[in-house]
Amino acid sequence: MSMTPALLTAVDATKQIHLVVGSNPLAGARCSRSLEVGATVKLLAPPNASLHYGLMKRIEEGTVQWTKRDFEDSDLTSLGREEVDNVVDTVFVTLGARHPLSTTTSGKGCKLASRIRREVASGLPKGLGSAIERLGSMRRKIWEEDYAAELSLDLEAEEDDAGQTSSFNKLVTQEDMDAARARRMRWLSQICEYWPLQRLAAIQDEDVDAVLQSYTHSDRSGLDHTELDRRRRRGRIILAGSGPGNPDLLTRATHKAILSADLVLADKLVPAPVMDLIPRRAEVHIARKFPGNADKAQEELLELGLAGAKSSKNVIRLKQGDPYLYGRGAEEYDFFKSHGFIPTVLPGITSALSAPLFAQIPATHRSVADEVLICTGTGRKGAAPDPPPWVATRTVVFLMALHRLAALIDSLKSDAKSWPTSTPCAVIERASCPDQRVIRTTLEYVCAAVEEEGSRPPGLLVVGNSCSVLRTDHQKWVVEDGFRGLDELSLHEDAQALEAIEKRLDENH
Repeated sequence: MSMTPALLTAVDATKQIHLVVGSNPLAGARCSRSLEVGATVKLLAPPNASLHYGLMKRIEEGTVQWTKRDFEDSDLTSLGREEVDNVVDTVFVTLGARHPLSTTTSGKGCKLASRIRREVASGLPKGLGSAIERLGSMRRKIWEEDYAAELSLDLEAEEDDAGQTSSFNKLVTQEDMDAARARRMRWLSQICEYWPLQRLAAIQDEDVDAVLQSYTHSDRSGLDHTELDRRRRRGRIILAGSGPGNPDLLTRATHKAILSADLVLADKLVPAPVMDLIPRRAEVHIARKFPGNADKAQEELLELGLAGAKSSKNVIRLKQGDPYLYGRGAEEYDFFKSHGFIPTVLPGITSALSAPLFAQIPATHRSVADEVLICTGTGRKGAAPDPPPWVATRTVVFLMALHRLAALIDSLKSDAKSWPTSTPCAVIERASCPDQRVIRTTLEYVCAAVEEEGSRPPGLLVVGNSCSVLRTDHQKWVVEDGFRGLDELSLHEDAQALEAIEKRLDENH
């Protein structure tokens, strides 16, 4: 495969003036390439710029001319050769990319380069960007200390020579210093080359100081890889939504989190089929929440989760529905974050939208319902919330409302809220579970229906004209038991499994 030659090796740059703007490692590389092809290099960077050590060395050797100020437009026509009216021959701007990971397609597809960068970056360990900064800082400090030591030895030699009439052999030669410098840089190079990226991502500021201290006293890098691996395996918190109840409605991410759990802290309403997915090796705690004990039980779960994370465990806080929809998820996030553990939050299918679907109630429908409102039926510390007023084109879903249903319905029918008693509604309990139950009725009869049929928590109340879009009943109420919404999917999966078995049998014969 033929390669296109680099631009600077394809032209005659002898006696040309190349202007390099910037002071980062790329600027150093540009200076090196320009010098290789015979150009005169002029560097533009502010006097307080943090120069790459390679650049500093070339400046001291006199091969690169450093103009200590920011770039100005006039530099393009004033710093060049006289024979071309002081116009510089080539300009390299190296002020750094917007993204720490740069990719290129050589001008053949900028959008593709951006996509490649995103794909590569997504596969890198978390925290690697900060580790790169720390390793760069470590490299620069090594160079700065070596450079300072070299200057110090030169000054000491001058002072000794000034008072001596005889010449003595130097105990530390330039070759010795170069060898020491090479050894120190080799430590850092080997760390960057051979250590796993996950281990590199665990490097912290104190590790930089450890390396700088250790290489002057021993042949070890000063980095304890066992400690770094321990940090990498530090405990983590995952706030995961378990969906409405059916395990087939778990997200793949939540399912993976459950299978990897060391400690599971579950709401008491998470159904048994979901709990059955938890590995036997995992420790399980179920929230002991009941009226008057909710806050204490919540504090207990938080402390258990924090203790598990500090013990390097993978802690899964398994919540009914979605963690951020009346699930106190944000409160738990803040708690763990304040103690040094930033949780991963995994969404769950909320029953507020899935339960109506499984009950054949479209939350929105053209010319019937153009908005959906999700409310709680229980305020903080059991207080009664203020329900919304009647809007004919609105569907309202009340969560956690069935235990105080009578008070809620009285509030809706009051003059202040003006909900008509003929408004269709539905009580949906244990949505998506085999024992799902739907009571279809109106605001006039819903309390009597629940009182007669009994309660089967968890449940919710859906109110609005959308409740009668797909189903219209003329009785006071209708009760529907059972859930078969995913049966067709199960039959399809069984057919696929049977087909795969038959195929294997045919292949064996």
